[in-house]
Amino acid sequence: MPFKGMTLLEIDTLLAERDKLSVEEARFLQNDSRRGAAYLLERFKKKTEAREAEELRLKKMFLEEEQLWHQGYESVAGVDEAGRGPLAGPVFAAAVILKQDLLIEGLNDSKQLSACTREKLFERIIIDAEAYAIGSASREEIDRINIHAASMLAMLRAVNALACKPDYLLVDGFSILRCPYRQKVLKSGDRLSLSIAAASILAKVARDRVMLDLHRQYPVYGFDRNMGYGTAEHRSALRRYGPCLVHRRSFRLT
Repeated sequence: MPFKGMTLLEIDTLLAERDKLSVEEARFLQNDSRRGAAYLLERFKKKTEAREAEELRLKKMFLEEEQLWHQGYESVAGVDEAGRGPLAGPVFAAAVILKQDLLIEGLNDSKQLSACTREKLFERIIIDAEAYAIGSASREEIDRINIHAASMLAMLRAVNALACKPDYLLVDGFSILRCPYRQKVLKSGDRLSLSIAAASILAKVARDRVMLDLHRQYPVYGFDRNMGYGTAEHRSALRRYGPCLVHRRSFRLT
């Protein structure tokens, strides 16, 4: 008899390591008269439902990739950028090729995640992805060629830095100019494609780390809090201290 002779604490410990229950195990808990047995069963059911819902969400975000795989494109890279809007700092981009059987729990558009969650997913992606690369364009390049062109340049640098050549690109927002690979543009692609979502996380985390370094050089602007974006605090500091070397002169700063 499953769970027979076990304390509720022992059952709870066991359930924490399990993904599913047998019919006999579920029936045992349902008929168990001990206080807490029904709670353990209900909690396990909710955990199972949440896991299944997350798996379904992730599989839906893999549909774009799956369509391309079925067409014979084996290495599909998602590409996204971070840092188009800030008043300071470089713009970053990333390209990620995910393994076809890889579903990373919690993977989503970077803007929907906390900084702590992004950091954890960053480490998981760079370990488990088939290939990844990060590119950037400097503040000087942004001012020289404009932010849109600099974003495309960062994306192209990321794609070209991939360890394995992609067969196809899924790109968030805009097509990459002068790119030698076939590509499909997805509006709000970081919510539609797991590969793009992974790229959005790598680009965001990489850029945030640079902005934290810049904060140590220029602490008065609060880069550790605003990441270069034009918050009220940041604009107030600009009016008081003027721009520093990493501010984008081609942007309206005040």
